[in-house]
Amino acid sequence: MTTTQTDIVFANARLILPTDVIVGGLRVQNGQIVDIHQGAHVPPFAIDCEGRFLAPGLIELHTDNLERHMQPRPKVNWPHKAAILGHDREMAGCGITTVFDAIRVGSIVSDSGKKRYGRYARSMADDLLAMRDNDILRISHHIHLRAELCSETLAEELEEFGPDDHIGIVSLMDHTPGQRQFRDLKKFEDYVCGKNGLSRDNFGDYIDFLYGLQAKLGTKHEDAAIAAAARYGATLASHDDTTADQVAHSHANGVTLAEFPTSIEAAKASKDAQMATIMGAPNLVRGGSHSGNVAALELAELGHLDILSSDYIPAALLQGALQLAELWGDMAAGLATVTANPAKGCGLSDRGSLALNTRADLVMFEVYDGLPLIHGVWCRGLRVA
Repeated sequence: MTTTQTDIVFANARLILPTDVIVGGLRVQNGQIVDIHQGAHVPPFAIDCEGRFLAPGLIELHTDNLERHMQPRPKVNWPHKAAILGHDREMAGCGITTVFDAIRVGSIVSDSGKKRYGRYARSMADDLLAMRDNDILRISHHIHLRAELCSETLAEELEEFGPDDHIGIVSLMDHTPGQRQFRDLKKFEDYVCGKNGLSRDNFGDYIDFLYGLQAKLGTKHEDAAIAAAARYGATLASHDDTTADQVAHSHANGVTLAEFPTSIEAAKASKDAQMATIMGAPNLVRGGSHSGNVAALELAELGHLDILSSDYIPAALLQGALQLAELWGDMAAGLATVTANPAKGCGLSDRGSLALNTRADLVMFEVYDGLPLIHGVWCRGLRVA
């Protein structure tokens, strides 16, 4: 929503600043931070944070949560506007004040007995943008197009979008089995048959179908997605790079965000290429990847993790940041992986830090047994949760 509080003061908080944590407060006017001060004094009419943490609102660059609301169970479709509202409220409740909603472009529409993915990106984006423009949504929403290279319709779907859609991120997704995220074909079989209801009797035929798609259209689709990102003015992201050669290829194509590298080799190569590495907070919280790839904790220990994404569990974002803060012994550094670093990664200079003249996107929380207990969330000075 664009409505803002005119004047609000937070006091007696542990402010998570870019490089430090101090006891103090801040003042918000017309949706922006206009004063930051030290000390525990609580002036009249101020919000007493009672020593709780006050951090910038969280920034989520890649979440499949909107799709989860859109299809809460296999073959069950939920109305788009209702899905968007549910997703928006859930994000706000988890302390996320800026979200890049991942929307798939690239579908499999052949009536060949294989698993099919219907087209939905343009209609979903239309609903999302209309609701955003009409101040229906509580937090700041941006569009992230997940470009499925191994599909039939990617190039034509990308043509349905343009600069006026203000696409924030385009990620290059190659989910062809036997490489990247799904190097283990058994895990891929469990995923598509278990989650999506594909018959295991048809799995071999489906694999052959995907291999044929990748061979026929993979390069064409990659070129189309890279060109589309440039046309939109969007940040370009790779996805599931596994080898140094794949990272070098991504870097040469203009990629600046490395989403979920699957190996230490790829994460190190991304860092060397000055590509910001994004890892899943659920991977960190669970202690490992559900696909059997590199653990986020291992990359964090090696200094190869820059940004966390909630991926498929919104509540994991702040919890994961707290785990990093504990690991590194630095609350400011841990929180930066979900605030300042993602803001920098996608070119948002007006948020992500508690600093003067930035958006008053804020989350107040305390920590109980390593878990965040959120007490309030504000977006441009307006309380949203």
